[in-house]
Amino acid sequence: MAQAKSLTEIEIEQVLKYVSKTRYYKRNRALVLTSFLSGMRVGEIAALKIKDVRNDDGSIKSEIRLTSHQTKGHFGRTVFVNEKLRSELSNFLGDRKTTDSERPLFYTEKSKGFSANTLTQWFFWLYRKAGVSGASSHSGRRTFITNLANKGIGVRVLAKLAGHRSIAVTQVYIDVNSDMMRKAVELV
Repeated sequence: MAQAKSLTEIEIEQVLKYVSKTRYYKRNRALVLTSFLSGMRVGEIAALKIKDVRNDDGSIKSEIRLTSHQTKGHFGRTVFVNEKLRSELSNFLGDRKTTDSERPLFYTEKSKGFSANTLTQWFFWLYRKAGVSGASSHSGRRTFITNLANKGIGVRVLAKLAGHRSIAVTQVYIDVNSDMMRKAVELV
């Protein structure tokens, strides 16, 4: 089975431009950017509850603590949330009137939480409709890891951020591209 496509900045902007015209714009934008800016698996995103990302005062947490029930390998981990994603999540949650922090963070049109499978399908159709071929629900995660590797972040740090127990698994995620090779030869 082929690996998920790692998206370029232009393709990410293409997806966000398409999302801006959708009915649930804020939710869809927050979903896409959560994938690209956190590196979480689609099942982890689907498992998020409001309490996982929002503090009692309404601010967005800088660290999301995933429990063993929310992760693929059943090992809890911490996801670090950068300022850009905190801003997007704050914008998205600003419209939510619920005080029930146990509700799913992301929900379907029927106000039910996404399952990992329905969110996988959602991403598949989103990329297809946005005109980005070869992308899947894993593309955000792979792009996250590749972009950080491209900026010189070491594989051990990448493995921790991805929740991998082996750096060999993380290395498979890194998409070597022309920009990376160009930068490498300039170091000689």
